[in-house]
Amino acid sequence: MTALSDVRTSRWAALTALVTTSVLLTACGSGGGDSGSGSGQPKSGGTLTFAVGSDAGCVDPQQVASNETIYSVRQIVDSLTDQDPRTGKIVPWLAKSWDVSSDATTFTFHLRSGVTFSDGSKLTAQVVKDNFDAVPKLGALGTLAEGYLSGVRGTTVVDPLTVKVTFSQPNAQFLQATSTHSLGIESSASVKKTPQQKCSDGVIGSGPFVLKQYVQNQSVTLAKRTGYAWGSSLWSKKGEAYLDKLVFKVVPEAGVRAGSLQSGQVDAISSVGRANEAALKGGQVSLQRRANPGVVFGLGLNNSRPALKDAGVRQAILLAVDRQQIADTVFPTGTQAATSVLAHTTPDYTSLAPDLTSAAAKAKSLLDAAGWKTGSDGIRAKDGKKLGLTIDWIPNAGTNQPALELIQQQLKAVGVQVTLKQLQVTQFAPTLQSGDYDAAWGNVTRADPDILRSSFSTRLANFYRVPASGLDTALTAQAATTDTARRKQLIAQAQQLIVRNAYYVPIVELQTQLGVSKKVHDLTFDASSRIQLHDTWIG
Repeated sequence: MTALSDVRTSRWAALTALVTTSVLLTACGSGGGDSGSGSGQPKSGGTLTFAVGSDAGCVDPQQVASNETIYSVRQIVDSLTDQDPRTGKIVPWLAKSWDVSSDATTFTFHLRSGVTFSDGSKLTAQVVKDNFDAVPKLGALGTLAEGYLSGVRGTTVVDPLTVKVTFSQPNAQFLQATSTHSLGIESSASVKKTPQQKCSDGVIGSGPFVLKQYVQNQSVTLAKRTGYAWGSSLWSKKGEAYLDKLVFKVVPEAGVRAGSLQSGQVDAISSVGRANEAALKGGQVSLQRRANPGVVFGLGLNNSRPALKDAGVRQAILLAVDRQQIADTVFPTGTQAATSVLAHTTPDYTSLAPDLTSAAAKAKSLLDAAGWKTGSDGIRAKDGKKLGLTIDWIPNAGTNQPALELIQQQLKAVGVQVTLKQLQVTQFAPTLQSGDYDAAWGNVTRADPDILRSSFSTRLANFYRVPASGLDTALTAQAATTDTARRKQLIAQAQQLIVRNAYYVPIVELQTQLGVSKKVHDLTFDASSRIQLHDTWIG
């Protein structure tokens, strides 16, 4: 690593932990498609009121990692690129084109002309440079954005509308990173503010909506940006958004959110769980679903623990789990059992379903072979020590505890004693970084397979304490190649190594389920399963 990369290595640990935590905070992304029923021409005007379950306490897109706040702040900023949720292809947005060097170390973006921020200032190469130069100064909440820029050597203004970003090592993931909200471009005036000011006061973006009011733990209010004319190439409508106003209300109770949607007090709600599905079906509401891309919900094993150093024990744990039962019993309708360490919506996903079937008899056989004998209480022991596993988790998603209780029963059936340890949200990241745990329940959302490198490479955070192996070679090589076929091959190899060595125990894909009034049309979603509201209209 370069000196700059060395400085950031510790932040990679915080990045991965924060991402895991933030996804658990909401357990929600988004589904896709047209939510309206019937026909009719799109029309401008109106207010969309959206009830979300939580507030991240910050309205700066570059610092927000919680999906339910991303829903609102994403509408304020544009990105250099966008990503097609159907194909994973990177397409133009603020950048009309780009060039990537053959070694994936240099990315040159050619910006659109005529783009302005809501304070009237112009988008230039210098503004992009200001943004990227400031990211490392964001602090603890900026680790998503900083992770995407890890190893950056510098950002150079080539001319007023051309900017070049250079990395010290090959970094193929960066092009996709430029499509995320975390690297959304803010005005130079916003960049100069402290991270704390940006969190509390919001930022000036070039997006289709502007922030009008933020009341922490209560609401975020946005208004349509007049004169907006530089939307993503994926959007259907040219120019300004249809809606005049967006109001995101914080309503923590799932039942209250569902009731508010049924009564017409709100137009859409987040995080619809299985318990509220029946009440919402059949009325003037549609349920929209999409699996979040990235690392699926599962058990992140601490591979340095004595018992878990044995691949046979890890594989037994993986085989003892009945994923389909968990998906069908606990999670929203349509949730898929994991068929890889990556969700099927992730570019370059490879199905490893045969490796992830429930096989309790084989699990028992592996534990027998490893010398773990069943005691009178049904729990296995070896050298006088019981085979126990403590799973750390946080309670910010309603599905967490029931899912883990099922896993606890399933592992007990093969002789593994499981203890569930509930942590505070603030304890989760430090625990992972310290390595003082057996297993942790979580997932990481990102629409790029490089999430495997940030989660499992021994050359980065490696909080699962995976041993150095050929996995590192595959993960490093995929980040270094711009050959799409070769990268797909390397990502497939990495998925196989993670699953077959049971470094991680995949359980279910995180599926986002939204409830949307049928009067709301064209509520569309990005490749990361988060909502996009420029094309949305009410009628």
